[in-house]
Amino acid sequence: MNTSLSDRLRGLVSLFWREVAKFGTVGAVAFVVDNGLTLYLMHGPMSGSEVKARFVGAVVATMVSWVANRYWTFRRRRSVDNVGRELGLFILINGVGIVISTGFTWVARYPMGIEDKNMLFLAGVLGIAVATVLRFFAYRFWVFNAELDQEPGFEQDYELIDESIVQPGKVKPYGAVKPPSAS
Repeated sequence: MNTSLSDRLRGLVSLFWREVAKFGTVGAVAFVVDNGLTLYLMHGPMSGSEVKARFVGAVVATMVSWVANRYWTFRRRRSVDNVGRELGLFILINGVGIVISTGFTWVARYPMGIEDKNMLFLAGVLGIAVATVLRFFAYRFWVFNAELDQEPGFEQDYELIDESIVQPGKVKPYGAVKPPSAS
């Protein structure tokens, strides 16, 4: 192995920020879908039912987000063996996110007594921002969690930090050590 731990850490940070950028792009599209549909519903077919309008917008945006995150943002981390588990976790996490964004709208509407549609809309947007942080880390480490060892260029990173595999001061040739099997 010819790279240092600092080179690998820089690579991991770069990978992380690429995922954040892709997640942000998907999030921006889902944000437009969610809020565009919510605004349409609040001022049209669901006028007077702002909380339900927020819920519908969030559900549709969740479907868009699932496809985009699975096939683009986390494409190398998606499950090929257990798509049902992955989808179930994605729905669960998005359910929590929907409860957060809808909850912000509900709190503004009922306990706080706000009736202005624009203020209710902004309350939902604030809820989306809070839920987005939760979603990124949950997707990254729980839903789309294939081993980093499968990411091109990071196949042997465990050797850099696991002293039981590589003796201090001795670097084994690239590919000479297999990752420890998960029990």
